[in-house]
Amino acid sequence: MEPILELELTDGEWPLDYIDHDRQIVRAIVFDAQGLFYFMRACRDDDFGRATLIETSGGGVEPGEEFPDALRRELREELGAEVEIVCPLGTVSDYYNLIHRHNLNHYYLCRAISFGQKHLTADEINDFHLSTLKLDYDQAVLEYQRRTDTKLGRLIAQREMPILRRAHQILSGGIACGEQAQYYTE
Repeated sequence: MEPILELELTDGEWPLDYIDHDRQIVRAIVFDAQGLFYFMRACRDDDFGRATLIETSGGGVEPGEEFPDALRRELREELGAEVEIVCPLGTVSDYYNLIHRHNLNHYYLCRAISFGQKHLTADEINDFHLSTLKLDYDQAVLEYQRRTDTKLGRLIAQREMPILRRAHQILSGGIACGEQAQYYTE
């Protein structure tokens, strides 16, 4: 059995002045019965610059919230998806120097059970223009590569490409899900 990924990444896009807060984040590689993956597309123009991005669905863990509960909430909100959590994929520690933040991203592999109505926030609709992307593995890789034309796109691809590769290896039968006990119990 392969261990889950543990990655520590740096932000080489913006200078590091200081980091003043951490954010616990849950994210998912969501797949369906046809082997397609579900991602979020964001079109933003903010402090990070103007960019169209691909990113896994997920978000911040609220105080007192367990990771699996936060993940299911985020996937319902952003994708309208009910999911089965298959296994953890890994943890990626990365930084957004521009906003002085350290991110602890906890990734899970999730099987889509059903899709319903999304519950996006006003910011997600009006500022980030979030929409759903449904892609096969090769299309997803190309989309991440295409979006490395911006600083934020490069940071996201650096964080998510190893996780996507691991999910693809698991789903292709190349490796088994990693050790789960210390990271996920339900």
